[in-house]
Amino acid sequence: MKLACAISTAASSATVLCCRGRCLFDKTLISSSYRSSWMSNNNAASTGFLYQISCFSMSTSTSPAPQTEKKPKPNPQPWLIVGLGNPGKRFAGTRHNVGFEMIDTIADAEGIHMGSVSFKAQFGKGFIGDVPVMLAKPQTFMNASGESVGAIVSYYKIPLKQVLVVFDDLDLPFAKLRLLPKGGHGGHNGMRSIMNHLKGNRDFPRLRIGIGRPPGKMDPASFVLRAFNRQEREELDFTLHNGLEAVRILVLEGFDKSATFVNSAKPLTV
Repeated sequence: MKLACAISTAASSATVLCCRGRCLFDKTLISSSYRSSWMSNNNAASTGFLYQISCFSMSTSTSPAPQTEKKPKPNPQPWLIVGLGNPGKRFAGTRHNVGFEMIDTIADAEGIHMGSVSFKAQFGKGFIGDVPVMLAKPQTFMNASGESVGAIVSYYKIPLKQVLVVFDDLDLPFAKLRLLPKGGHGGHNGMRSIMNHLKGNRDFPRLRIGIGRPPGKMDPASFVLRAFNRQEREELDFTLHNGLEAVRILVLEGFDKSATFVNSAKPLTV
């Protein structure tokens, strides 16, 4: 009885079956292909390829057992994580820029390069676990942040439930986190701009970082542009670490688990 091998391709995993009495291997290619295509923005290659070698008999008297083709898992949908702030050295390290600092913390921890400028934002693409993410720091200045966010959401067709915006909040105690599934702008001009460019839609998650209230009769506009003292810096760095864990849980395990983590996180004892 003669055996022959056939090779076929499809968007799935690579499978090599028994041929000429020798069982070979079964190996998945989709992960590396998907990662490569995501990073290169090559949509045509994003599903990977299946290389299947199957065997069949040339004799009609004997036929091999039918093989069940494995169904590939769907590729995870990308997340857009946006941190709000103002560009330039003048504003670096100020209270209004804690959203930028959260993005930098994520980028450093996950090895995501933020060197490109796209959609009026400092921009990077990478992965948290196996989930593709985009990180963005709009460079339009705070009050026009929506110009950048709206363009990214529109271009990549990202569902709003997978758009996380990180920003400072005067109404939260200093260094406290709060994760919400949706809501209004709360008087924050950056969030107001984003909602305007999303056609008034407010149904997207947001991570708020408390910066506290201004002392005495200080103008809030001046307070948000103040830098942190040494003790505040230590507390904020601890909070940014908790924020990183919250983002990881959100992307990999879902909103509810992330919200539970945020609500149970203990503040730094100084």
